[in-house]
Amino acid sequence: MSKDTNQPINQTNEEHEDTLTNRQGHPITNNQSIRTVGNRGPATLENYDFIEKISHFDRERIPERVVHARGAGAHGYFEAYGTCGDEPISKYTRAKLFQEKGKKTPVFVRFSTVIHGGHSPETLRDPRGFAVKFYTEDGNWDLVGNNLKIFFIRDAIKFPDMIHAFKPDPITNLQDNERFFDFCCNSPETFHMVTFVYSPWGIPANYRMMQGSGVNTYKWVNSAGEAVLVKYHWEPKQGIKNLTQKEAEEIQATNFNHATQDLYDAIERGDYPEWELFVQIMSDDAHPELDFDPLDDTKLWPDDQFPWRKVGKMVLNKNPEDYFTEVEQAAFGTGVLVDGLDFSDDKMLQGRTFSYSDTQRYRVGANYLQLPINAPKKRVATNQSGGQMQYKVDRAPGQNPHVNYEPSILGGLKEAKQYGKEYTPQIEGQLVRESIDRQSNTKQAGETYRSFEQWEKDELISNLVSGLAPCDKRIQEKMIALAEEADEEYGRRLREGLTQASKSGSSQKPLGNKDADKAPEKAINKGHEADPY
Repeated sequence: MSKDTNQPINQTNEEHEDTLTNRQGHPITNNQSIRTVGNRGPATLENYDFIEKISHFDRERIPERVVHARGAGAHGYFEAYGTCGDEPISKYTRAKLFQEKGKKTPVFVRFSTVIHGGHSPETLRDPRGFAVKFYTEDGNWDLVGNNLKIFFIRDAIKFPDMIHAFKPDPITNLQDNERFFDFCCNSPETFHMVTFVYSPWGIPANYRMMQGSGVNTYKWVNSAGEAVLVKYHWEPKQGIKNLTQKEAEEIQATNFNHATQDLYDAIERGDYPEWELFVQIMSDDAHPELDFDPLDDTKLWPDDQFPWRKVGKMVLNKNPEDYFTEVEQAAFGTGVLVDGLDFSDDKMLQGRTFSYSDTQRYRVGANYLQLPINAPKKRVATNQSGGQMQYKVDRAPGQNPHVNYEPSILGGLKEAKQYGKEYTPQIEGQLVRESIDRQSNTKQAGETYRSFEQWEKDELISNLVSGLAPCDKRIQEKMIALAEEADEEYGRRLREGLTQASKSGSSQKPLGNKDADKAPEKAINKGHEADPY
């Protein structure tokens, strides 16, 4: 790091009324050039300002979420510590919300399940979404993640196939373990996530008592234009609690909204949930000394090599006034970053950066960022106009209404000044369509298995056996092979369990559920006859 990186960040608001911003409220410092590898190109996918601009333009002429449909939300604030562990945070990032100890930034958080529909039980085995919208003085920052710290895949092109496999069968409309495991056994990078999801970590007890993670690898940039790789982790001060399959089924029998109710009731009685935000930091290079790529979303960064550093805490202290207006219409995007935060080359992050914001324009509308829950809590001035449900034009005071373009000398908007030095990483290489090196698909799954307590191991094996028992033998063998590669005991117990398991029943049942096949017949047998009326 250069000598000036620890100097205080200039907190002065240098924007003017006629400064050009995007709809997130981010000042636009360069409205002439997209981000490219060298000045001749090619362009990179994470051109957020360009994508925001062109995607809105594409929709200027005049549904339930595909994933994360079931959700609960709350308002609160993030309080910065002003440090990153024991060091001044300005050493690593110039993002204003982190700089001052005690500085509070308003937030809105949406928790969710991933695969299941809007009114599905909150006890189902599934990752949980953990999305935080920071309403910063520089515009919005969305930190969009899950409760688990890794993901099933490492390349965004596989995401539609993954979700299709995990969603209900297109013919029967039933979730099908065979479809799930068919995808996973043929995508070995999924095995670490499968190990977590089929363990008790796959059913958090509620939203307040679960961790959160940014999952993707991001970058922090300081005033000197120097960058580091960063991972985000939310740790609940309420403690962490997970459920077994049996416990989840018992709760579901009496309340399928239990997690939403728990969050709402806790805030209403003044028991405000809190999370502390930690980061892991790594120098911005390929780290050939590691046996995995730090941009691989299926991997954990070892905390003994990359320690967790506290940077702030979040408190949720206000429930929504209207569910649809705030929770349902809340729209997040991984590309929504403020100055001092940046993208890494993480392939999942780069794909999500286009997909998330594009989804919001389709789902909520071209002007979703004018809704109060999504709008930044600062001035906005853009040249975007038109599109479904526009109710105002984001003009600056005194702006010439005839000039909806830039540059102009006739009273239009002007670019913002760039204050921190721009981060310009060196990128070399041929454009290819290849997977990353150092895949190491099962090593960390074995480490995770060995870290589990005995009851967690037992629950994992029981749930996997239940899901795999009715599946095609070829799928079983491929899953056993992955488990054996991860850990000898893991593979042996899975093979023994499948050998002893009944082959009867259907695979078309919720993930990890043992007795779903019996439910239709049980409903007939237990049903009470009635005369017509």
